[in-house]
Amino acid sequence: MLNALTVDVEDYFHVTAFEKYVDRDSWDACPLRVETNTKKTLDLLDEYSIKATFFVLGWVAEKCPALVQEIHGRGHEIACHGYGHELVYRIGPDRFRQDLRKARNILEAIISDKVHGYRAPSYSITKDSLWAFDTLIEEGFSYDSSIFPVLHDIYGIPGARRFPYEVMTENGTIREFPLSTIEIAGYRLPVAGGGYLRLYPLWLTQKAICHINNIEKQPAIVYFHPWEIDPEQPRIKASLKSRFRHYLNLGRTETRLRNLLKGLKFGTMADLIGTCPSQEIRTIAQNIPAS
Repeated sequence: MLNALTVDVEDYFHVTAFEKYVDRDSWDACPLRVETNTKKTLDLLDEYSIKATFFVLGWVAEKCPALVQEIHGRGHEIACHGYGHELVYRIGPDRFRQDLRKARNILEAIISDKVHGYRAPSYSITKDSLWAFDTLIEEGFSYDSSIFPVLHDIYGIPGARRFPYEVMTENGTIREFPLSTIEIAGYRLPVAGGGYLRLYPLWLTQKAICHINNIEKQPAIVYFHPWEIDPEQPRIKASLKSRFRHYLNLGRTETRLRNLLKGLKFGTMADLIGTCPSQEIRTIAQNIPAS
């Protein structure tokens, strides 16, 4: 079964875990590593003949337009990750729309093509920011991949549907592709990649995705960040929890990714939309119901 491989293109100092320790006004002074790490990611995907969806932060696109052109030119899908990596539920509807438009306009100007997909920074469409779907629909996005159906201190909607569905509002409809989880003894375990790929033993991630594909007959939505294959990145002085989340097993990420890429079938979000049967897309109104 085809799974979606997604790359959240941001740099190490953009992450929410470090927002208390790296002032936004100092971003320009931070050593930029996203360009090198993303090109390394592109070469890695070429090795396995895999195309992915790159959710690009608008700030990165503005600084590195040639990088966005290269991603697009090498056959990958460009999607939007917002501009300033601000949590959706924190900035509110007006600033969210401004951030969204700014990022999308930058990306579309670079690739001379329309951007269809969106992913919120740190998956920050939660029960407190479901209004974001109205904005995404009004702004012309056709799909979103921001809902993490788990309990977490920064993101997540516990009990939300685990597999692709449609969100219907008064303004229209948008497809939602939640990040992947499995259920074990009534507990929902996130297995979508990123920090979880670095935290869990590789066999657990592989088994989880195979269970989603072969037993539940559903696609997995997998993600990682270019900084996760960069164990030499600068170390930021932060809390123990933040450092644990960010730096854990960075030296193992590339090897684990390689094992996933050679053992499973991956494509872009656009590819997945094209192969996802209509009966697997569930329609809902106004909220995100439990599965």
